Amino acid sequence: MPKVSVTIISLNEADHIGSAIESAAWADEVIVVDSGSTDRTVDIARAAGATVVCRAWPGYVEQKNHAASLAAHDWIFSLDADERITPSLASEIRQLLAQEPSRRGYRVPRVTFHLGRWMRTTDFYPDFQTRLYDRRAARWRGRHVHESVAVDGESGQLTNELEHRSYRDLSDHLDRINHYSTLAARQMHESGRRAGPLDLLLHPPAAFIRNYLLRRGFLDGTAGLLISLVNSYSVFLKFAKLWEMQRDPQSQIPNPRP
Repeated sequence: MPKVSVTIISLNEADHIGSAIESAAWADEVIVVDSGSTDRTVDIARAAGATVVCRAWPGYVEQKNHAASLAAHDWIFSLDADERITPSLASEIRQLLAQEPSRRGYRVPRVTFHLGRWMRTTDFYPDFQTRLYDRRAARWRGRHVHESVAVDGESGQLTNELEHRSYRDLSDHLDRINHYSTLAARQMHESGRRAGPLDLLLHPPAAFIRNYLLRRGFLDGTAGLLISLVNSYSVFLKFAKLWEMQRDPQSQIPNPRP
């Protein structure tokens, strides 16, 4: 049976890290790579039984690949500090690894808790993420945002959910949008993408229609409406910042931390 290492990267995650490690208690080891926390993240992680390595922040992709390189086992489950591996997902992984898996990577559906409920509508769901992978045939790739695991060959798909507790409240959500929309705009700019009036006029309402109607945000009442509007705003902000970068490339930010 292949053994599994759970890897977590962290920065000031004292409120989350203990529960994240606890949810990975089924694994053969847990490795935390911390990039300079000034709260109790490191102490909590060590007390919870994780192996903790401190390393300066090089970027999301480099840090996650480094965490995988430290693992004692080739099968990796990459977990964010604000995520939880449910008992049903852990059981499914153990059953999958009862013999050598046929695929080198597996996607899991991720469900986010926000505005007082588990959101299973809008762009928030099912939000498939490749988190279980064989590091001999897969690794993290990407640039500034939306990093992902690239697998040699076809990926499989698990059915049980990974829980995501990303946002404290709506204000925190908006702060994150401001941060990640800058990264997304920078990535588009470096790829040669440019924004004009039609992008600002058409993409945000299209995002709202996709979230609220096509992905059934209306089923979640006011919460679904708010998230659909906020996701639309996120798209607007991304293209607005891209337009700004066209005029002033110095508005880009260097290698931001999580």
